Amino acid sequence: MLELQPASRAATVSLAVNSAAKQESISMFQSLETLPADPILGLSAAFRADANPNKIDLGMGVYRDASGITPVMSAVKKAEAGILEAQTSKAYVGPVGAQAYNEIIANLIFGDALVSKLGGRRVTVQTPGGCGGLRLAAEFIGKATSDATVWVSDPTWANHKPLLGSAGLRFRDYPYYDYDKHSVRFAEMIDCLRQIPAGDLVLLHGCCHNPSGADLDREQWLQLRDVALERGFTVFIDLAYQGMGDGLEPDVYGVRLLAESLPELLVVSSCSKNFGLYRERTGALTLICDSPAAATVATTQLAAAARANYSMPPDHGAAIVQFIMEDAGLRAEWEEELTAVRDRINGLRSLIVERVQAAGIGRDFGFIEKEKGMFSFLGVDRTQIETLINDYSIYLVNSSRINVASINESNIDYFTASLAKVLSA
Repeated sequence: MLELQPASRAATVSLAVNSAAKQESISMFQSLETLPADPILGLSAAFRADANPNKIDLGMGVYRDASGITPVMSAVKKAEAGILEAQTSKAYVGPVGAQAYNEIIANLIFGDALVSKLGGRRVTVQTPGGCGGLRLAAEFIGKATSDATVWVSDPTWANHKPLLGSAGLRFRDYPYYDYDKHSVRFAEMIDCLRQIPAGDLVLLHGCCHNPSGADLDREQWLQLRDVALERGFTVFIDLAYQGMGDGLEPDVYGVRLLAESLPELLVVSSCSKNFGLYRERTGALTLICDSPAAATVATTQLAAAARANYSMPPDHGAAIVQFIMEDAGLRAEWEEELTAVRDRINGLRSLIVERVQAAGIGRDFGFIEKEKGMFSFLGVDRTQIETLINDYSIYLVNSSRINVASINESNIDYFTASLAKVLSA
């Protein structure tokens, strides 16, 4: 037998080391476990694979017009054409985003007079959509108070806890929606809020509550303001649907009330729905601090957190919003289009109730007409949901939340007839 030469021995050792390193590298990723699909995204995948020509997707939370598509607004198309014509650079906009866009969003939410009154106490920064704003807010909260608890409505948007919790925040629920009466459990909610200590945060939906569609009225906002002042907790508002409920001004009544009354406030806003900029990831985070000096410090913290998370926000969506809002004609056109979207949703709510009654369903669905925004709970149980999906190709999530905007004249009769059969079984 030939004896290995020294060089051959070295090569053998090298191969063994490389093989072990390769095996270790493979094992690192092989240790991961498959995660279940997101409930809504998984539902949409099943919908796309369904061959039933009558299928309806009530799960995905995007606006759809009467033809079933999510359209690009005319004002947005015109703004994009103007941007492409005038844009001379694709340089970074900086961690806090475009200053002009930030001021436009602040004025849209709070109004010119309140923005002026708040002065240096208010800071607004551009974020990658409302989701990016929530995550940036979570990072900021973690820096400000590491042991705070965030109180969220029961129920709340399914992604609130994952987005905020991944930054290390803790959660508790406060009572909000009565599934039997289809209304806000306001007395229980206020009783709970009266027990929340200073230093904790309360997350509120600014309007068009997702997933219930049940909003606070003006008197309830006033009571909530008084409790927040009394207890000293910090209010944190998710404003994803301004203009989709009653209008651009009415939808921010509660936000403005709290902004002019409380020493501190966080507001995360999104342009996904009211400008139709879902894929452009266009949002903002606004902080109101108890002094201009505190706002200056907060701005440095937000910039650092943005730099560490995503470096710079994307520009295109924010540039579209800025272009529209700085052009009087385009702004008027956008407001007309948004009004048409809102009117269609509110009209669909009335139409659903009317057609359900006409179908002879012996249950009261009148609550759907009273709720706001794109979502409502249908109020059917898990077995009935499975029947709607498996037997009728009507897709909705396990909570029975439906996207009202997915209904139209071509599918509403099939929807109500199918619902009648399921509820009579």
